Amino acid sequence: MPPEGVHVLDPDARDDTLTFFSLRVDGELLGIAALRQLDPAHAELKSMHTTAAARGRGVGRALVDYLVAVAADRGVRRVSLECGSGPAFVPARTLYASAGFVPCGPFGDYAATPDNVFMTRLLG
Repeated sequence: MPPEGVHVLDPDARDDTLTFFSLRVDGELLGIAALRQLDPAHAELKSMHTTAAARGRGVGRALVDYLVAVAADRGVRRVSLECGSGPAFVPARTLYASAGFVPCGPFGDYAATPDNVFMTRLLG
């Protein structure tokens, strides 16, 4: 992706709207993700990654399901995400679609480009 299309989190940033999560099995880190509170009713699933060893084992799905459940427990009514549009992101987009996310327009500070897609899921 071109640099302007990359929206990863700064590991040194401090942001009270972010909650970070990791999934480990027997101490082995298999996946990470973050949930950003955009406003009281809207959250963003952000920076989700799984290790190569975790792929195909349900780790991504477990992270998505857990973050959606956390958002629902917080009273969030909508969870959205930004994802790359290229072939490398097909598995991620397929995962999100299977978890009930549907295409939507840009949200928050994002702008639409040929390199990204946006998805959202209404809760409750």
